[in-house]
Amino acid sequence: MELLKVNKIKSKVSGNVDITGSKSETNRLLILQQLYPNLQIENVSNSDDSVLMKKALTSTSSEINIGHAGTAMRFLTSYFAVKENSEIVLTGSHRMKNRPIKILVDALISLGADIQYLEKEGFPPLKITGKKLTKDFVEIDGNVSSQYISSLLLMAPTLQNGLQLKFKGEITSVPYIKMTLSLLASLGIELSWDDDSISIKPKPIIEHKKVVVESDWSSASYYYSLVALSPNSEVKISSYKQNSLQGDSVLATIYENLGVETTFNEHTVTLKNTGNLNPSKLIDLNLIGAPDIAQTIVVTCFGLGISCFLTGLHTLKIKETDRLVALKNEIEKLGGEVEITNETLALKPSTQINENVSIATYDDHRMAMAFAPLATKVSIVIEEPNVVSKSYPTFWEDFHKVTL
Repeated sequence: MELLKVNKIKSKVSGNVDITGSKSETNRLLILQQLYPNLQIENVSNSDDSVLMKKALTSTSSEINIGHAGTAMRFLTSYFAVKENSEIVLTGSHRMKNRPIKILVDALISLGADIQYLEKEGFPPLKITGKKLTKDFVEIDGNVSSQYISSLLLMAPTLQNGLQLKFKGEITSVPYIKMTLSLLASLGIELSWDDDSISIKPKPIIEHKKVVVESDWSSASYYYSLVALSPNSEVKISSYKQNSLQGDSVLATIYENLGVETTFNEHTVTLKNTGNLNPSKLIDLNLIGAPDIAQTIVVTCFGLGISCFLTGLHTLKIKETDRLVALKNEIEKLGGEVEITNETLALKPSTQINENVSIATYDDHRMAMAFAPLATKVSIVIEEPNVVSKSYPTFWEDFHKVTL
């Protein structure tokens, strides 16, 4: 097992970091680029997930293994379902073979897709025979992973009759659905979202279009945490937009309550520790629209010695690992106290943090990066540190740039 000792940071946290393009935007645009070759993309994410997505889309093999890349699995399922005259086996890691995909497959089959399970019912690997889909109506639960919904929306404009997608029940992860719709609209695709229904008009071709991917807000969260945990700190990150498509941009508002001021200057964002933290204030958040920043927020609150209560976390159980269980395990090794349910996490305030604890990362990039900022308080050890390459390959290099 590879271990990385992160010694307690004794210097002031400061510096500039250029963060790669958003993985979420990039992976959507890579699918759209295959559907619409006139699309040009700049500032593409260098994450493992995006590299795997690009490789899968250009592969000539009859079997594609996407490892741990959940976004790729979901988006490619719909892509290959509508790619006429193709037959592909889509598989992944052991963990991927235990991540459910039945809801998406059922939706595609209802549209006429030809998809078979090769091992366990409801889970990858999948055998997908691409064909022309003429049906234009599908119904799906609103509280499922937004990636299922985005997967359907991305291929919708290439269908002969477009698509009407009707939701059953409450819709979750709305920002990610809005991101997908915004990217479609930017290509001139006609669409509408009325209450519980999204309609996408067919558009077989688009004019030449260039899209510049905004940097990844999930990756920015670790610098918010660093600044919150380090008095008098200031870090500049780029390139970001104040009116972002990414749901995780809510970080700017959330971290105001954790003592971090956000200032937008053209494409650069300055994060500054203001010291304005009320230790008695409970951080009570519904992260249904931004679940990927839950780990960062929990670790920040633990480092600050304050409590937090997070809801809307039901999708965390089917990520790279069960992130709720993983958070509870590692925070408690550090001396904290955490209570979880299937969709909530409650952290109790702590007065001390155990030193030199070895943090298990569970093949989950966000576990490694979320716990790294605790080095502002104590020395820690990160197990399998290179797992960060899934979304942010240069994380440790950039982390040391602002902490040395």
